[in-house]
Amino acid sequence: MSVGLDVPFLVKTFFVALSGVPIALLITIVSLLIALPSGFLLALSRINQIPVISQLARVYVSFVRGTPVIVQIFIIFTSVPLLLAPIFEKYHVKTSIYDINPIWYAFIVFSLNTTAILIEVFRSAISTVSKGQLEAAYSVGLSNVQAFRRILIPQIFVVALPNICTATVNLIKATSLGYALSLREITLKAQVAANVGYNFIEAYIDIFLVYLILCSLVETLFKLYEKRLRKYKAAAA
Repeated sequence: MSVGLDVPFLVKTFFVALSGVPIALLITIVSLLIALPSGFLLALSRINQIPVISQLARVYVSFVRGTPVIVQIFIIFTSVPLLLAPIFEKYHVKTSIYDINPIWYAFIVFSLNTTAILIEVFRSAISTVSKGQLEAAYSVGLSNVQAFRRILIPQIFVVALPNICTATVNLIKATSLGYALSLREITLKAQVAANVGYNFIEAYIDIFLVYLILCSLVETLFKLYEKRLRKYKAAAA
């Protein structure tokens, strides 16, 4: 019985796993597009202690941070069809709720999860900006929206960028749980390829390598962008 690695299979399956990268990136990008503004607004609601919203945001963050992502996936994947089925039936929607592409569930789960993380990221970043800058902006006639857009948000973003990078990398890694939704992403594609000859060690090495390369590239891009922002900040000073 051979105990060595099947190198040809390892090489072949690497490219099979690599073909799942677009799905992982699509989930990551859509989730971030939803989570970034949502997290920022909810962070503001917590800092300003907006009634009801701030309390709900606190409970929401505690729930998401205190439960595994895989559990959140199963809850959304099983509860959403049960909630929508009566609505579809009432309004005679011809599409079956059970025929909906599972990637939509992935968008929901990972958006909710990332939003909770970014609420704390932005809350911490906002607290580093002096309130005097906001008062100075009002004194020169800027509106609340203008003050945030021109003065506060750029500073907040620079402070929050390293943690946004960490949240993005963690989100990419979390997409490996998409196999639970039967999404043909990196993990599932490699596992399916391994089923034929039971080459699971090789498949998991490929999964490891693909995520390592992908996350390293994302980290590098964030670091380059962070250096660029710091350069402009230094020039402005």
